[in-house]
Amino acid sequence: QVQLVESGGGLAQAGGSLTLACEIRGYIFSALAVAWYRQRPGHQRELVAHQFATGNSTYRDDVKGRFSISRDNAKNTAYLQMNSLKIGDTGVYFCWVFGIFGDGIQVTVSS
Repeated sequence: QVQLVESGGGLAQAGGSLTLACEIRGYIFSALAVAWYRQRPGHQRELVAHQFATGNSTYRDDVKGRFSISRDNAKNTAYLQMNSLKIGDTGVYFCWVFGIFGDGIQVTVSS
């Protein structure tokens, strides 16, 4: 059974940084794509960043240049580095692999 375990969320000030991690348990994900979604207050869940197994990545426009998706296949873990955080980045962030979402982790950005 595949399980995604997210960590690294919390509270940050605007302009600050957070790094989210997603450990994939029960499956070797080196050949799979990985993505991060978020659900902001009053919004539907939206795709933030996506990475193919090849390493090719795409981002939604409002995080380009600020967020970076990466992976460590040896650790079966994906990451989302978030820099220059804005209050509008506040929300619950979800890891996605193999059609499965993690439980989500809260990110709160304050002024």
